[in-house]
Amino acid sequence: QVQLVDSGGGLVQPGGSLRLSCAASISINSIYAMGWYRQAPGKQRELVATISSGGSINLIDSVKGRFTISRDNAKNTVYLQMNSLKPEDTAVYYCYADKEGLDYWGQGTQVTVSS
Repeated sequence: QVQLVDSGGGLVQPGGSLRLSCAASISINSIYAMGWYRQAPGKQRELVATISSGGSINLIDSVKGRFTISRDNAKNTVYLQMNSLKPEDTAVYYCYADKEGLDYWGQGTQVTVSS
């Protein structure tokens, strides 16, 4: 079983930056892929970014050039660096992990982009 604790959300003005963190309870080297979903009010949850154990990265088009995903194996933590934030990035962001075909989720962290 994998426990995930995500953090780093908050209120930021348009154009600002935030870094989300997702700390895993086990070595992330043993996890096939990790990443972030987000869910805005009244919308379906969407996949934002993923990073595999081998370092392969995928980002949705709307965040390319603004968001980066990275991992620190020593800290068992995955990060989502979000720059040039826009109001449409407002959502609850959930960390997830895919280990042996099972999905695990963090509790979610609120990101609000507003002036």
